[in-house]
Amino acid sequence: MNLHLLHTGPLSVNTYIVPISESEVIVIDASDCAFSRDEGSVVSYLASNKLVPVAVLLTHGHFDHTAGLKSLKKAYPSIPIAIHNDDSAFIGKNSSVMQSRSLSQMGFEEFLPFVEQLPEPDVFLEDGKSLADTFSSFPMSNAAKSSLAKWLILHTPGHTEGSCCLYNEEERILFSGDTVFYHSWGRTDLVGGNERKIRQSLLRIMEFCEDDTMVYSGHDGASFVLSENY
Repeated sequence: MNLHLLHTGPLSVNTYIVPISESEVIVIDASDCAFSRDEGSVVSYLASNKLVPVAVLLTHGHFDHTAGLKSLKKAYPSIPIAIHNDDSAFIGKNSSVMQSRSLSQMGFEEFLPFVEQLPEPDVFLEDGKSLADTFSSFPMSNAAKSSLAKWLILHTPGHTEGSCCLYNEEERILFSGDTVFYHSWGRTDLVGGNERKIRQSLLRIMEFCEDDTMVYSGHDGASFVLSENY
């Protein structure tokens, strides 16, 4: 798969541009913003490569994965935003309430203005559901719908209550957000974190996904083979 990686936002999130047809893509975890001086970088990449984003997916709701929503919605007003319902309070008109809790824990309150009044979610990610079913009511080509049918949503709580991974068994790809890192996993000391739950989620991923699955994580080294983490 010829996906593209951009590092965005104050914590250098791995933002993925994932092709689902010749010109259509999905965007995963955009965080570009004025604070990090990269606002509009995702939109600029899409425009310069004549790509049409059909959806934005959030692996979870933390500030460093959601700050780019405003610029994407401004450029593409009809683009749907998807997040798990358990993390939905991190975005929308009251996003500052949840975001401020995480930012306070990290001593990073100065970032709050960049995640206030974020766009509302348009659809929710549901465990076991395909992305084709998730976005069935939104316009896209038949080729894109066929491609999205190969992607399965895995609800993997622990880093946050609504953390999700996206798995494509046919292509052996997992977008893990902040649930799985190379020889590590996401922190559980922030809002919605739970060490017991993340360990259960890690076990589920190892049992559910094929050993040769390529994992694309939310930070740091972008990709590694799942079996390398055993």
